[in-house]
Amino acid sequence: MAPGFSKEVQARLESAAERLLAARRGQALAELPENLKPGTLEEAYFIQDRMAAAQGKICGWKVGGPIGTTPLCGPMPQAGFTADGGVLTNPNQRLRGVEAEIAFLVGKDLPQRAAPYTREEVTDAMASCHPAIEELEAAYASIDGLDRFSMVADLISNGGFVVGPAFAGWRGFDFAEESVKVSINGAVRVEAKASNPGGTDLTRFLLWLANDAAWRTGGLKKGQWITTGSWMGKVLAGAGSTAKVEFQHAGSVSIRFN
Repeated sequence: MAPGFSKEVQARLESAAERLLAARRGQALAELPENLKPGTLEEAYFIQDRMAAAQGKICGWKVGGPIGTTPLCGPMPQAGFTADGGVLTNPNQRLRGVEAEIAFLVGKDLPQRAAPYTREEVTDAMASCHPAIEELEAAYASIDGLDRFSMVADLISNGGFVVGPAFAGWRGFDFAEESVKVSINGAVRVEAKASNPGGTDLTRFLLWLANDAAWRTGGLKKGQWITTGSWMGKVLAGAGSTAKVEFQHAGSVSIRFN
């Protein structure tokens, strides 16, 4: 229960979560009704937590944000995880947004503690690094132009997640040298280099999640996945299509849609 929220505010936020969950499973919303929109980041995270709890086990966290801003994070429910090259398991596909990302597998628990974790400690706790696709879905008909808190509340548009084989050379690699291309049904839709708006120091996201966001995560746990933001915005795919992400160094990963 979020400290400082009255019963009335909690009831309003829980109603917002229910409205978003229903919209994800049925008719999309243009936006939340004004009386249900979160007015602060804390309210948005409260709704986000309620939505995640309704979808079962959480297997990881998405984190990202432009350079110079405080990152945002959101839980990734296991229900959306899919094997590399497999068919997306989420039955409620509407947006089919594809984001090319770099993800890390936590290899050692990083429990909450008073002293901040160092960069070295956090890096050492990561078991492996992988190319990834985050699939975007939403309760809204469109996420373009959506207000920030409404987007955060809706699981930051997380709908699915898939990782490719581990990138063996990630430790010490300068991600400023990384490039990526995204293809839909074999046709290249976008190519970019060093294009994550949060920068190419991906460890800073891991560090922020382990320290500043520990109040939300409860501490990072072995076996969780952390994905660190899109390298090229989103590419929309159609029903029955195959999306492939190819990083020059980190490798490739693909997913198919129903």
